[in-house]
Amino acid sequence: MWYFTWILGLLLACSLGIINVLRLEAQETWDKEHIPLDPLTQLMTRDTMLGRLKEKIENSKRNGFPFSILFISLKDFKAKNNLPAFEMDAVLRSVADCFQDDIRAGVDIAARMGEQDFLIAMPGSPLKKAEQIAAQIKQEILERVKVPDLIIEVATGVAEYSTPTVPEEFSATTNEVDELIRVATAKSGL
Repeated sequence: MWYFTWILGLLLACSLGIINVLRLEAQETWDKEHIPLDPLTQLMTRDTMLGRLKEKIENSKRNGFPFSILFISLKDFKAKNNLPAFEMDAVLRSVADCFQDDIRAGVDIAARMGEQDFLIAMPGSPLKKAEQIAAQIKQEILERVKVPDLIIEVATGVAEYSTPTVPEEFSATTNEVDELIRVATAKSGL
């Protein structure tokens, strides 16, 4: 008789797991349809990313998993290159395509933070893993983005959010988000 109870419990656990997966897929679909995107690169906007970073920090505090961000900048891109606007736009789209191929779909999120600056949030990725991905993305951008007379210099910086030893609450502050971005930007050399 006990095995019937065990089988029933197993079936219930499986059905709850399936329901959770379906809920996450529905949330991801809703997000894709309702999140404001940068019209040029089809990445998240800066404001959306800042809100999502707060969520990722709260999740990191809650579950204790590492959380890293990767800052990518095309150093002085517009100042160094005298290209028509449509070619500049094509280069920025190509850069966004480069790292969209390297990030984990449904896990990592990418945003255009400024005219030539991008940010990738990598939940569950420790600093070493994020540094490897940064080097890979930088190399891919330099290899794939080719335009005659184009001078492109890619700067990358990585920062890891480490949870406080005694979390007082699970809400991320704007200071934590700003500090995380500041550290990644400083490591990029900008």
